[in-house]
Formats: sequence, C-alpha cells, structure tokens
Amino acid sequence: MRRLAISIALLSVVLLMVSGCSKGGGNVIKIGVAGPMTGDQSRYGVDFKNGVNMAVEEWAQNGGVMGKKVKVIIEDDQHDPKQAVSVADKLTNEGIAGIIGHFNSSCSIPASKIYMDGDILMISPSTTEPQFTDQGYWNTFRVCGRDDQQGKVAADFVTGALKKTQIAVINDRTTYGQGITDEFKKNLPPQAKVVYDGSIIQGDKDFKSVLASIKNANPEVVYFGGMYPEAGLLVKQAREIGLDAIFVGGDGAMDQKLIDIAGDDANGFYITFTPDPSSIPSAKGFLAGYKAKYGEPGPYSIYAYVAADIMLQAINDTKSTDGKVLAAYLHKNSFDTPLGKIQFSKNGDNENARCVMWEVEGGKFVQVTK
Repeated sequence: MRRLAISIALLSVVLLMVSGCSKGGGNVIKIGVAGPMTGDQSRYGVDFKNGVNMAVEEWAQNGGVMGKKVKVIIEDDQHDPKQAVSVADKLTNEGIAGIIGHFNSSCSIPASKIYMDGDILMISPSTTEPQFTDQGYWNTFRVCGRDDQQGKVAADFVTGALKKTQIAVINDRTTYGQGITDEFKKNLPPQAKVVYDGSIIQGDKDFKSVLASIKNANPEVVYFGGMYPEAGLLVKQAREIGLDAIFVGGDGAMDQKLIDIAGDDANGFYITFTPDPSSIPSAKGFLAGYKAKYGEPGPYSIYAYVAADIMLQAINDTKSTDGKVLAAYLHKNSFDTPLGKIQFSKNGDNENARCVMWEVEGGKFVQVTK
C-alpha cells in the first residue's frame, strides 16, 4: 500500500510538471521573442519586443487567443550564433507555442533546427538569408523578403540608374553580410568590374586601413554587406580619408542609428529595403497606434507585429499549439496585414515581399524607387 501511495504521488508530480510545460496548458499560451536585446544592435531587439507586445495586447483587448492569456517570453541572443542556440534550447524547455525571431540570419539558421526538433513554429520578421527557408525545415517562415531579391535590386540600381561599373565590395563576415554581398555580385552585369573584394570584422571600430586599400582601387561605388553600426562608421571614416565613392548597402544598414553615427556623411547612402509603410493604406492604423504607444517605429517594428499577429491568428483559428498544425494553417491561408496580403510559399517565404531603393537625404531615409 505504501508503494502504491508513493507511485501515485510521483505520477501526480510528473503530470503537474508536464502540465506546467505544456504549450497551451492552463489559461496561458507562451510565445517567445528572440533577438539582440542588448548591445550595439539592441534597437532592433526593442523594435521586435514592442511590435510583438502591441499585437498581443490587441488580442487581449478582444478576448485573448482561444480565450486564454498570451505570455511573451523575451530572450537576448546578443546577435551571437552560440547564444542563439542557448536561447532556443531555453525557450523550447519553457514550452513556447511559437517563436518570433531571431533577427540575424546567423542566429535564426542554427536556432531553427532546435525549434523544429521541439515542434515549434518559427516566424522571423527579418531573416533575409535564403538558406533560412531553403534548408527545407517545415517550421520556418518569414514575413520579410530575401537577400537574392535585395542583391538583384541593388545591382540593377547601381549599374542601371547610377550607371556605375567600378565597384568595391566589402562584408562583415557574418552569414547575412557574406550572403547578401554574394547575391549582389551574382547579379552584376558583365560590364561591371569588382575592383576590390574584402571584409571587416563586425564589432570593430577603426576601418581606415581597409578603406585606404579600397581608395587605392578607385571604385565608383562601395557595396557593404553588414549592419548599421559598421555601415555608419565606414562611410564616416571613408569621407575622412577622402574616399568619395557612393555607398550602397542592404536592409541591415537601415536604421536611424546609421545617420546618428555618420552625421552628414550618411547623405547619399543607398539602401535596399521594403516599401515605405506610410504609403500602404492598411498600415496607417498600426503606425498611429505604435507612435502613440512607443514613439517612432523602427524598420522592423511592423514586421514583428505582423509575424506575431499571424502566429496568434493561427493558434486561435486552429485551437492548437501543435507546430505542424500551425505550419499547415500558414501554408493553406493568406493573411490581410498592415503590410498588405501575405501568402506563404511552400518553403515559408512571403510571396508578396517587395524590395525598393532608399537614400539618406538631409538626414532622413527617403524611398527613391517604386
């Protein structure tokens, strides 16, 4: 009898533990948010956090998801791949129903395998490296575009609209930086010549020796694959040594911090990004609500909001937190969002993603192509 009582007690403890870790157990649904919450890219992490929280609060005001409260668990991956894997393990053990993130491709790609093994739906607002969805995992989706789109748009713009053919190429040695640079080079026409092809280390502050070598190659354009902290320093230091080539970069450079770092030297910096949300009628409500609550949105605030809203809609409509059920729902349905209609391809890409050119003019980002 004593053994039976002990066995029953142990079984009760196990059941309680399983119930506590259940994705939809009790009256709470957990979703994770992962990105660079601290450090030199923390602005993007704040954008993620605010966008997701805004979506969750709107669902709460309308009765919750499946009538339950949604708990947001925020983790800092410090834009470090090893830390991202640790974060993925932690969030999986927390029993999340889905993950919004990560921000950097170098973090999203290794983390995606852990989420897949944990049966967790993953929607990234910002991971643009093609490998993220091309690796064939059932759980990976993105609401942003891809680097092969950005690379073509940038190459066409440089050699077409700008009519430049002497090009220096530099990347920050990250998965994103190397990937988007490769896509840019791949799309250059035969008449274009890469006169310099090199790299810097993300996190460094002094790039004048590299820039001196670039200057000696006499390029008309410098294409940089990397993030805004290094982009701002590169263009600022380039002007200091008399390198007056036009700078062009990808979406990782799209942040007000670039202008804060480079000042007037940022003017004339071209960047590939998605169309201006203020020109999208369906985005007006989001923009007004975000500004009232958090101030001016960052480039990926609206993408984090959209990713979270789609995930919560999937959970609510399927009445499930099973990752495969949610992934199947995303594939079968289209979504009306502040960014317009989103339909996911077989591998989880946003089929309606678009890419345009922006330029820093008078200390502001201005869309310059349609």
